[in-house]
Amino acid sequence: METARYYGTGKRKSSTARVYLTPGTGQIMVNRRDITEYFKNETQRTLIRSALTITDNVGKFDVKATVDGGGTTGQAGAIRLGLAKALLEFNAELRPRLKRAGLLTRDSRIKERKKYGQKGARKRFQFSKR
Repeated sequence: METARYYGTGKRKSSTARVYLTPGTGQIMVNRRDITEYFKNETQRTLIRSALTITDNVGKFDVKATVDGGGTTGQAGAIRLGLAKALLEFNAELRPRLKRAGLLTRDSRIKERKKYGQKGARKRFQFSKR
């Protein structure tokens, strides 16, 4: 007998996360490592757990996340969005709670591209009259 498995994809900046939820004891694994080992910052761990906390599902699911690209903050945001989407797949009635908390909105802010004739996206080369 196969256990239920719920999936959600999350993106943030240049990070992409694939999140799998399975009924279990509440263990969170990121890239085959424990969450405390992967994310040293407590704020990032709290950010990831926020979707489970809001929906009162702490300790009910095992979370396995595969994340790549970007830095740790972007990866934490990507996992949070993927986790929220996976919870929706588990139970669609959680949507109003997740929506009110702003967990279903993809943060579209990404790095602006460098423009030609300039030093960066906004910064110009130094101006000189002569």
